[in-house]
Amino acid sequence: MSEMEPVPAATVVLIRETQSELEVLLLRRNSALVFHGGHWVFPGGRIDQGDFSEDEAGLEYPAAVRAAVRETKEEAGIEIDADRLIHTAHWTTPPKLARRFSTWFFICPITEPVSVMVDNDEILEHRWISPKDALEEAAREVIVLPRPTSVTLKDLQHHSSLDQLHAELAKGNIHVFPEDSSYYRPAEMGCPD
Repeated sequence: MSEMEPVPAATVVLIRETQSELEVLLLRRNSALVFHGGHWVFPGGRIDQGDFSEDEAGLEYPAAVRAAVRETKEEAGIEIDADRLIHTAHWTTPPKLARRFSTWFFICPITEPVSVMVDNDEILEHRWISPKDALEEAAREVIVLPRPTSVTLKDLQHHSSLDQLHAELAKGNIHVFPEDSSYYRPAEMGCPD
């Protein structure tokens, strides 16, 4: 049996600063969904054909940015500015799994109040929660987090302000999982740097 090609996708970590900590937006997927049903995730989904632009010669990175903006609107009802997205990671689902994705991860700092509206179909609930609290709830099996979500939360839990997070993100360290993923091709895909 040949290896299934991963579907290009994009995920957005919406993060805001409260008086005491940073919080991320997590969405609970409908349990009836085949992929990560019932899990708490960041907004995101596959890159659609309409996310690609003819004048960009099929480059995946700009399409991922557009998909990230579109999925955030569809799943959470929040309009975000593509210019605020900060590329931080790329995850490729391991081979031999029935569904595989090659996912661009972005962080989007939220500095103004936003209202979240889920579709009550694919997404049933939402909550703003600190990375530390989300990880603690997952450890107690109160919520289920996919591995990319929990790893991202572990990376974020040590930051207490958006300024501190910005300073870290400015270093431009992109986390690629697995490290040797042939699906992460930033130069070919038009990714900055």
